[in-house]
Amino acid sequence: MLRIRTPRPVLAAVALSVSLTACTAQAASGPAGTDAGDPAKSRPAKVTVVDPAAGVPVTVTATGGTISEVKVVDADGGSLAGRAAAGGARWVSDRKAAPGTQYTVEVTSRTADGKESTTRSSFRTAAADKVNKLTLAPGKNTTVGIGHPVSIVFDLPVTKKADVEKQLKVTTSNATEGSWGWVKDYSGRDRADWRPRTYWKPGTKVTLEADLNGTDSGGGWFVRDYRTGFTVGSAQIVKVDLDRHRLTLDKDGRTVRTIPVSGGTPGGDKRSWRGTAVLMAKEGTINMNSETVGLGDAYDKDVDYSMRLTWSGMYAHAAPWNAAYFGNANKSSGCIGMSDEDAASFYGAVNVGDPFEITGKDTKGTVDEGNGYGAWNVSWEQWKKKSALA
Repeated sequence: MLRIRTPRPVLAAVALSVSLTACTAQAASGPAGTDAGDPAKSRPAKVTVVDPAAGVPVTVTATGGTISEVKVVDADGGSLAGRAAAGGARWVSDRKAAPGTQYTVEVTSRTADGKESTTRSSFRTAAADKVNKLTLAPGKNTTVGIGHPVSIVFDLPVTKKADVEKQLKVTTSNATEGSWGWVKDYSGRDRADWRPRTYWKPGTKVTLEADLNGTDSGGGWFVRDYRTGFTVGSAQIVKVDLDRHRLTLDKDGRTVRTIPVSGGTPGGDKRSWRGTAVLMAKEGTINMNSETVGLGDAYDKDVDYSMRLTWSGMYAHAAPWNAAYFGNANKSSGCIGMSDEDAASFYGAVNVGDPFEITGKDTKGTVDEGNGYGAWNVSWEQWKKKSALA
């Protein structure tokens, strides 16, 4: 019976062909002397490590015998598991070799008459000329609202999106249907989001395994794997009606809070966005400067209970200077303003990841997929087409 070990996963490397024969490898064990009846039967199998390069699996072949066991171990003790093929004459690692990594390969082979021999060799893959890194959201072990996608922003360009997406695995506790979609982040960087077909079911546990070590993004190599996981909290939806100047908070299908608000001033750049925005962060008291969002010197002030909805600067927050307009007119610079008392209560009630469904006749457009988490403004069929594997 073939014994193929599957140790813990590791990651990988560069082009080099090593033939593990008597000339190029050390024979750790094997038959001594020769067989007077048939000397050929006493020769160990010729074992070859085929082109162990970064970004490709390690392949081992045997001539004149079969492979019993292969161990591929890096300098840190991590290993590349694999499986046999071609009747035991070939072995291929499940993971790709990582760049800048020293590997030791130990192969146990068996001849037709049952004699075993073990050969060892080593190789080092070339270091990556550029290393790609990423930022994950939500954070690990957090609890978020029903609208928060799994979101990955890459430091360097990803031109090999299909190769990268194949290494990304989302697992949920209730088999949630979802899809990856590639968008351009507001920062200009490449981003991949995984959103469910509909809002998450409360209580869903979500895990992301990004087995990227040894993967070439086209703009740089990944040199590690990534893991994160989070839980979906209560079913809360914020509905903002800019025409009626009113915000409602629905929880589990029931309205639990109604707040008079004032949105962005109609007729120009100060209008609010419409569509579904997702609460990205609760930032507390922050300084808001209109010049940072292209509105000249309209304002520069500290703002309490700030809740970010887009990267372009739309927030929900306390706006006591606009008190005369709450509930009856839109007179803000694009944000959704409310009284200090209402803002404090609302700030405490909402969670990062809660969707804000914003409607209104006079807005400056729909929240883009990359401007915060705007994937909910794309139909399910359209979103699936944004996958590199569609």
